[in-house]
Amino acid sequence: MREFIVEADGGSRGNPGPAGYGAVVIDAATGETLAERAEYIGIATNNVAEYRGLVAGLRAAHELDPAARVRVRMDSKLVVEQLSGRWKIKHPDMKPLAAEAARVFPPDRITYEWMPRERNKHADRLANEAMDAGRRGEQWSPSASTAELLAPGSAAPLQGREEPRDQPPQSRTPTTPGSAPSPRGEATKSEDDARAARNVATPAPSTGWGATPDMGAPTTFVLLRHGETPLTPQKRFSGSGGTDPSLSDVGREQAERVAAALAARGTVQAIVASPLTRTRQTAAAVAARLGLDVAIEDGLRETDFGAWEGLTFAEVQERYPEDLKTWLASPKAEPTGGGGESFAATARRIATTRDKLIASYAGRTVLLVSHVTPIKSLVRLAIGAPPESLYRMELSAASLSAVAYYADGNASLRLFNDTSHLR
Repeated sequence: MREFIVEADGGSRGNPGPAGYGAVVIDAATGETLAERAEYIGIATNNVAEYRGLVAGLRAAHELDPAARVRVRMDSKLVVEQLSGRWKIKHPDMKPLAAEAARVFPPDRITYEWMPRERNKHADRLANEAMDAGRRGEQWSPSASTAELLAPGSAAPLQGREEPRDQPPQSRTPTTPGSAPSPRGEATKSEDDARAARNVATPAPSTGWGATPDMGAPTTFVLLRHGETPLTPQKRFSGSGGTDPSLSDVGREQAERVAAALAARGTVQAIVASPLTRTRQTAAAVAARLGLDVAIEDGLRETDFGAWEGLTFAEVQERYPEDLKTWLASPKAEPTGGGGESFAATARRIATTRDKLIASYAGRTVLLVSHVTPIKSLVRLAIGAPPESLYRMELSAASLSAVAYYADGNASLRLFNDTSHLR
């Protein structure tokens, strides 16, 4: 099942005043922007514009894949709390919009989370572009948009277009001579949310999906990278398309040490491993200590590195310099030789495997014995980091990481690259 992230925002220059919304659909596995939506909607309030942006973003996601799972991220506490079921909706202008949003996807395939306003730049800029267009008597045009380029952390390349130097980002509050607008409309937005919360939102009954902060025990994945193989200290590419090496003597010792540490903690309830030899051997050492069986999951295998299997980074750089350069620049690029797997493809596989395992082991603590790229991908997806973050994580042999997944779709990184058991 595909997973999309919908980020939406709306603004009003006057509240109520000239208003517009923006929404962006992102591939959760790759971080790629798939669709943008924006529109000037005339005179409206901030909250109405935010709801309109949400509906537009959900519809755009539905057009891409009506069977997808969707994570909505917005900086409007009001919208997030109302559609999560924790606050009631009383305002007559928002009730039909909330109902419209709820009809786009089934409730079990959509979750809502709040994020700080500074992380919602892409949708915010789309909304401001729409309001700027409305001021000119026009409608927003995707061909003229620079919202993705100007949003910090955007995963998209500049594609040859320069950032405008003579048009500073518009705030939600129009500037007038002698006035000092709040930065990026922050005060207007937060005051509107607070006012709406006081006047129209009251706690919902503590029943139903997401209606209470107590969502039960999370599903926790303890992520164990396998122990060393003869290729590990040489830093050679070792994926799922190579020689499938066994653990070295050092690797077997590491496996025994991590097994002892996990036995002392006593929290693991099940073990799932990649089908490759080094992960099965590591998992077997832990299983023997814990008295558990090992389930094999093909989705946890390492990336296939094609013709680079068994080579060092320096050797690849010498033999395939252009291919390596492209691979480092784009998560969609495949290793040399054909048949290899891009990081984007690995991320999609890992996201599907994650969902499958969460459904199978709901509320339990599961040890996943896997490899560098799958574990880094699970961490990246959990914290919403861009694809290039894979290059900025260090993951040692026989290290432990942990991610908890909650019933409302949120995730929490609890541990990363712990090697204290090896010292």
